[in-house]
Amino acid sequence: MKRSDFLAQITLGEDSTRQFKADVKNADSLASEMAAFANSNGGTIFIGVTDDGSVPGLSQHDVARINQLISNAASHLVRSPLAVQTENVALDNGRLVIVLAVPKGIDKPYFDKNGVIWLKAGADKRRVNSKEELRRQFQFTNQFHADELPTKAGIDKLDKLRFRDFLRDVYKQEYPESSAELTRLLQNMNLATDDGRLNLAGVLLFAEQPEWIVPQFVVKAIRFPGNKIHATDYLDTEDFSGPLPKLFEGTLAFVMRNLHKVQAGRGVNAPGTPEIPEAVFEELLVNALAHRDYLVSAPIRLFIFDNRIEIVSPGHLPNNLTVEKIRTGNSNIRNPILVSYVAKGLLPYHGLGSGIKRALEKWPIIDFADDHDGCLFTATVHRKPVEELDLADKGALTGQVAGLSGHSDPINDLLNALRTDSSADYATLAGRLGVSEATVKRNIQKLKQQNRIRRIGSKKTGHWEVME
Repeated sequence: MKRSDFLAQITLGEDSTRQFKADVKNADSLASEMAAFANSNGGTIFIGVTDDGSVPGLSQHDVARINQLISNAASHLVRSPLAVQTENVALDNGRLVIVLAVPKGIDKPYFDKNGVIWLKAGADKRRVNSKEELRRQFQFTNQFHADELPTKAGIDKLDKLRFRDFLRDVYKQEYPESSAELTRLLQNMNLATDDGRLNLAGVLLFAEQPEWIVPQFVVKAIRFPGNKIHATDYLDTEDFSGPLPKLFEGTLAFVMRNLHKVQAGRGVNAPGTPEIPEAVFEELLVNALAHRDYLVSAPIRLFIFDNRIEIVSPGHLPNNLTVEKIRTGNSNIRNPILVSYVAKGLLPYHGLGSGIKRALEKWPIIDFADDHDGCLFTATVHRKPVEELDLADKGALTGQVAGLSGHSDPINDLLNALRTDSSADYATLAGRLGVSEATVKRNIQKLKQQNRIRRIGSKKTGHWEVME
């Protein structure tokens, strides 16, 4: 390290990546400091520098003694052993400073000799004192995943109809006749623990009412007037609960009813298209539900403002992921069980790492913020000014809720379209309604389950009959 670089580092003072020590005489204490850096993002210990930034330095004898102590602490007093690097910086008075670089650990969590796990907390360190923090340390190294967590829910909390339909549609398998067979099947599908209880993935995907078991894992959505959060004023609000597919459908519908509709070159009597493509929110919501940190006991929050839409997910990006990396399609699976089932068609999933890229291709003005301190990841979708939009509803005003300003319900829109053209295919219906084919398919399925429509004849030559 150049002397100028060294002095620049000292001038910055202590923080979560730099620590000053005038001397080191206790190997156990040094081992805990190194473990704290390794369990966080790595850092540098400057030995021969006081807390206030003055630099008395060390003698040659001190340097030899401390180097031996560093070797002993890194090799024998931290579990697993750490590979650290030291460099001596010469001072004008002939004394030295040891620059001890501790890397970010790849085998977290690291313990001191007493089995204590330390984390950096600003310029200080602190013990890991909760199960959630300990689990997160194991999660960083893929030794543990949150969706494996056992819950208190037995298999009786399973939504039998939902799980039966999934088995039939995906695995061409009948619902087990006995409780023992069902338990064995759930365990083999990584949805239940060895003692026969649903794990977190099983609850989130197939429990009848997940919010009774894990009430914190819901979505809270609010449409604010203007561009700021208000304590009491809002135009639309709804909390969404249930299995992940239901969470997704409800949240997506909330977004779409709060978007303006634009003509987009269509006839004046045709329904408008959303100001932002629906597929953008499909990708971002799937990403939020499948990849959020379920070790953080907090809901996903959706904020809609006049100029932007924010999707705030608990948990920052895992491991070495950065915003720049996810923009180019890099990814890291935080919840492998959830992702494996989402990929089987429970949500509109198009492949690992492709969601963010796909959203950006359809709507480039999206920003991402990775907040490590707040343990949050935010996707901000920017809206165009309302005066630049060719609104389908010319009476729509800035700040109005789309659903309250003349836009009809998507289910009723679909029913009207089927009454008009009962033989229309998914692509035709999607084009007329200004939504994606996936939305049309979901709403068709919903109407069929409600016995409001039925299919007459084959897929190619048949037609839809509206029962109402």
